[in-house]
Amino acid sequence: MPRLQRTSRILDKGQLRIFKLRAVDSKMDFGSDRNLATLSQQIEQLQTKLNDYNTTIAKLDATKLEIDEMERRMGDLLDQLMNGVSAQYGNDSREYEMAGGTRKSDRVRRSAETRVKNNGVKPPSKAAVIQ
Repeated sequence: MPRLQRTSRILDKGQLRIFKLRAVDSKMDFGSDRNLATLSQQIEQLQTKLNDYNTTIAKLDATKLEIDEMERRMGDLLDQLMNGVSAQYGNDSREYEMAGGTRKSDRVRRSAETRVKNNGVKPPSKAAVIQ
């Protein structure tokens, strides 16, 4: 899910306010850099930074999608390679284990009653334990 683009309420307020202030007096200046030129400059700087920020987020999202796609393709290739090793050598071979797979004979089958490797011994039933 892409990140949300950032907006600025103060920027919107400043842009609206500068139009209204210009309507009152286009050369409004109260000294100490409290004038319309300074406000206009700050609006432009904030707008530029906000645009840069949103562009960076868009690039990050695009890069993340590329990484996700590359990971998916690599996962598919790894599966295909393991399937090839399994087909060539068998899934109970040492080669399959060396390639990173788990040998079929080493797998622990998990059932609802047991959580250990089945060695031919059945665990006691629940009824026998209660008595």
